[in-house]
Amino acid sequence: MAKPMIKPEDFKLQESLGKIKHVLIVISGKGGVGKSTVSSNLALALAERGNSVGLMDIDITGPNIAKMFGVEDVVLDVENDKLVPVKYGKSLKLMSMAFLLPDRDSPVLWRGPIKMGAIRQFIEDVNWGEIDYLVVDMPPGTGDEALSIVQLIPEADGMVVVTTPQDVAVLDARKTINFSRQAEIPLLGLIENMSGFVCPHCGETTDIFGKGGGKRAAGELGVDFLGSVPIDGEVSVSSDRGRPIIEAKPDSPTSKAFLDIAGKIAARVK
Repeated sequence: MAKPMIKPEDFKLQESLGKIKHVLIVISGKGGVGKSTVSSNLALALAERGNSVGLMDIDITGPNIAKMFGVEDVVLDVENDKLVPVKYGKSLKLMSMAFLLPDRDSPVLWRGPIKMGAIRQFIEDVNWGEIDYLVVDMPPGTGDEALSIVQLIPEADGMVVVTTPQDVAVLDARKTINFSRQAEIPLLGLIENMSGFVCPHCGETTDIFGKGGGKRAAGELGVDFLGSVPIDGEVSVSSDRGRPIIEAKPDSPTSKAFLDIAGKIAARVK
């Protein structure tokens, strides 16, 4: 069957996407499960493996990535009529709505169509250049932004679903997994974040949010389980200071979990 012709208005979009080898969509069914933490550490882990990586924050009304990398006050440059993403380290590029707001406290009061227009501009009007991975940090749920991204990038390499162990989070994660299937985007797997707290003094593990809910759901739904990430107080401390945990504490169990998950995802994509 012949492929549909590309519409003239889609040429810029396809040109930008043509320079990106792999697109990974990090998504969650509900807020508060640490999706942006996973996205930032996953992107940095892929960059540390020698890849050129872009991290695109499309949580339009609640962008956090700029804060997590300590670049909130950066002013974007324009080059050849395209926005230049913020560079972090040698091989990571960042784009977020936070870079376009007049100040940190400005709310974004937009409805769905305007959000989709902004997401489209984040892809086609940003000079991502030739990169190996584009990690897309989604807002919670399967609403406007999620629908927009699967329409704009229907050939994304896959979705990574983030949950926490408790039943209420897993319930929403199951819906997200089914959303991925209905959108015909491959599922790369599920991550159980905040899986257990290891006491730094005695070494005892306390399952604050329960245990194994994400792993059980992955098994029941036939999804690869990518791994568990323990609760670590240093994650919030390092994020508030603008350094993801795998950079701030590279030898911590949490960092090792993120690095292991990044390796699994890279292997699945290849």
